[in-house]
Amino acid sequence: MPDDPLLRSLLAAVEAAPGDVPLRLHVADMLARSGRAGEALPHVSAALAAAPGDPDGLALLQRVTAELAGGAAAPAEGPADGPAAPAGGSPGSGRAATPSGPEPDPPGPAPFDWDRAEDEFAGLEPAPLQEVPSGAGDLGETSRPGLRLADVAGMEHVKERLELQFLGPARNPELAKAFGSRTSGGLLLYGPPGCGKTFLARAVAGELGAAFTEIGIADVLDMWIGRSERNLADLFAAARSRAPCVLFLDEVDALGQKRAHLSHSGGLRNTVNQLLSEMDSWAERNEGVYVLGATNHPWDMDPALRRPGRFDRMLLVLPPDAPARAGVLRHHLRDRPTGELDLDKVVRATEHFSGADLAHVVDTAAERAMAASVRDGRIRPLSTRDLLRAAKETGPSTGPWFATARNVALFGNVDGSYDELAAYLKRNRKL
Repeated sequence: MPDDPLLRSLLAAVEAAPGDVPLRLHVADMLARSGRAGEALPHVSAALAAAPGDPDGLALLQRVTAELAGGAAAPAEGPADGPAAPAGGSPGSGRAATPSGPEPDPPGPAPFDWDRAEDEFAGLEPAPLQEVPSGAGDLGETSRPGLRLADVAGMEHVKERLELQFLGPARNPELAKAFGSRTSGGLLLYGPPGCGKTFLARAVAGELGAAFTEIGIADVLDMWIGRSERNLADLFAAARSRAPCVLFLDEVDALGQKRAHLSHSGGLRNTVNQLLSEMDSWAERNEGVYVLGATNHPWDMDPALRRPGRFDRMLLVLPPDAPARAGVLRHHLRDRPTGELDLDKVVRATEHFSGADLAHVVDTAAERAMAASVRDGRIRPLSTRDLLRAAKETGPSTGPWFATARNVALFGNVDGSYDELAAYLKRNRKL
């Protein structure tokens, strides 16, 4: 039937009127009868998409799919002398052909043999159901730091506060018990970014001879409902099993946001509630677990996290003082070619620089010295001038943080939590 003028005309009519359901079904019927079921199927599908549930379309779809599957009867054929004559006219009149008698229903697909299927799969064991693990027990980076507070250059005030408020009771549990002091608890380190809060937390773990587990927001938060809370519970359980253990929550303000700001985020509210619950169980379960938090924005944390038994102790970690800046600079210069350096001059020029800023100063100066070495064809060591130029170009990154902190210290210091910060800003009015 490829050259049948009637079929060509009908196909052209379908292109002109694609939404004509009877016309599409008639064309599909003609194609199926001529053994072209693959071409008929798109027309049947288009007709059923326009008229779902059409009985003629469904019947034709069953015929076509059965034929494609090899279960249909042979396509109907016209008389031996030519195609079936259209009803009420001669061939080529354009009117639809009508079968001379009722067409028998095509056979459907063979029924599914359940007995055979059971025999085929009788020897197979079903795979055990596996629960998707939260993985929280393995989250975080756990280590035994060899650092001590003596390895922290300068920052004597910070180290003294750590000894008196945190390390002293932990090292002398009997003495702490006699005075009713807790040997476990939470300590919140806050201050500008890049000033060594993580380094201090590792040094605390080294002083206590404790395991150190660092937890970030990505280790806790999960897209599945309830999984973030479970991750947090598993992390605390893992820390208890490793006691003594320092559990360090980096950027804790992201996990412990003010719940008043989370009215449209039930998942994060539940995570904050879980954190409060875990930190409430000091006396019963958390003996030997020391929770340290680090944040640049303590004023964004939920106030409940600052209540007794949680992060009730705060320690301001400011940009490194002069001895600390000298130590940081020496550390980053130790493996680089240097000439005679006036390090004191560089230290004076980098006041209010964070530790990360000082590392950037050394990197920038090293790039300049390396470029000069390439140009001259010989190694030119780093000079004081290189470091001073780099410090002037980069500048401290702590300024924006102090601008925000000043508003908090002046107008939000209701309970005296930020007295130390206010005193520092008073001494450094140019910040």
